[in-house]
Amino acid sequence: MARYWPGRSLLELYRGSLSWRELGVFVRHLPLDSATARSLRNSSPEEDYWTPDRQLLATLVDAVRESTFATIKLNGDPKKTARLRPPDPIPRPGVQARAAKSNVIRFGGRHGSGAAQLAGVFGGAANQ
Repeated sequence: MARYWPGRSLLELYRGSLSWRELGVFVRHLPLDSATARSLRNSSPEEDYWTPDRQLLATLVDAVRESTFATIKLNGDPKKTARLRPPDPIPRPGVQARAAKSNVIRFGGRHGSGAAQLAGVFGGAANQ
């Protein structure tokens, strides 16, 4: 309370100079990063770190990086940009990292027949 309402104390509630209504208004309007507000929402400091402003900023940075990647890939020399990979998004809650995807289909041996991979590529069911 001293951090967000300097000069006031909970003792004033028992002394009569602070009403329950004033205390309720104070608690309802605490900033989102306060320990009391975090406890009432039952969230962790990491979850509270990603405010809507920070989420939007990270989304904007991801969009700029993807746009830069697309511009370089489309306008660059194909020999130089052949191995260029799209950028990963900024890690944050609610955004999954891209899974490593292999374009290699293996047949036989210890990797199986490859029917499931072919079925995934062509959209059919694998008969094994």
